[in-house]
Amino acid sequence: MKTAASSKTSRQFVVITGLSGSGKGSVLKAFEDLGFYCVDNLPIDLIPKFADLCAEPQSRIDRAAVVVDIREGEALSQLPGMYRSLSRDNMKLSLVFLEAADQALIRRFEETRRPHPLGRDLPVREGIRLERMLLKPMRQLADAVVNTTRMNVHELRDFIQTRFGGLSARKALLISVLSFGFRFGVPPDADLVFDVRFLPNPNYLARLRNKTGRDRAVRNFMDSYPQTKEFTERVMDLLLYLLPHYIREGKSYLTIALGCTGGRHRSVALAEEIGEGLLREGYKIKIVHRDLGRS
Repeated sequence: MKTAASSKTSRQFVVITGLSGSGKGSVLKAFEDLGFYCVDNLPIDLIPKFADLCAEPQSRIDRAAVVVDIREGEALSQLPGMYRSLSRDNMKLSLVFLEAADQALIRRFEETRRPHPLGRDLPVREGIRLERMLLKPMRQLADAVVNTTRMNVHELRDFIQTRFGGLSARKALLISVLSFGFRFGVPPDADLVFDVRFLPNPNYLARLRNKTGRDRAVRNFMDSYPQTKEFTERVMDLLLYLLPHYIREGKSYLTIALGCTGGRHRSVALAEEIGEGLLREGYKIKIVHRDLGRS
């Protein structure tokens, strides 16, 4: 039997919005897999009525998710005010905002050969810029802002299932541990950047030059220096302090970037070490070596 307190939070209503091409359809499918009643492109003036229907005590819809986006046209300007008015006593309200880097969105539009929803005659890049501006008020209201630039469909689905399926809070934050070479530029979407060029360079040893930071020989070489261990411990201490705060603020995706000169040895070894450490702590980890094949 449900208590009065538990019934107040038993119903969920999720509004999904964000940039075209950022994965809203995949997210809606993930909610559907979780048993949510899902509606795509519900007109804005019908959303409060649908929320009222879901909030009724006798309603059989206790979890619902709706997508609303730029397809609403001029009515989109009403969305922030409408969302603020959606509060219901017996319903938990959430807003999920999806975005991605311009280049990722442009590539997705090119792959599907579809024009931007704001206009067939509008260049895709200009459409993305305008759409970001129009959706900015909703992004500021979001409980979860999900950057899908480096996420595939499966990772996006896993995030939704973890965040809204009642699993561990630690697993609700997807952490990308990224190695890179400063020679090729700092990753523009990195949240935290660590420069590991101060560590001894395996590239200067002939026996290690053609290996990578994934090889045990390179990692053993790195581990033989006390500064490697001290750096790893200090970074882990910092991350274990920061990550719960990021989770509490509703951050859904975090990129930790470690850079060396070419992105082949030191940054790769440290990314593997820190990624494995965070995995042992119960976090959901994705290790990416951006420049491993370029050096």
